[in-house]
Amino acid sequence: MMFAARPISAFVDRHPTVKMLALSFLLLIGVTLIAEGFGQHIPKGYVYFAMAFSVLVEALNLRARTARGTEPSPHSGPGRPLA
Repeated sequence: MMFAARPISAFVDRHPTVKMLALSFLLLIGVTLIAEGFGQHIPKGYVYFAMAFSVLVEALNLRARTARGTEPSPHSGPGRPLA
């Protein structure tokens, strides 16, 4: 894992939507754990399907952005034009 940390970090820095996707996964898992703690069962298949679908959509978005050449620069933030 230590060998993969730097390339993964660089990838996430280049693609802020992946960072938001990872944060939403953490939120989804947290809500699921809290619901399980209160006795509300959520089938794991629903959670896994939602995560897989989100990853698929994000992969298609990354591919489309790369094909169009509109990939944001690592330093473009809110309010800054895309490079």
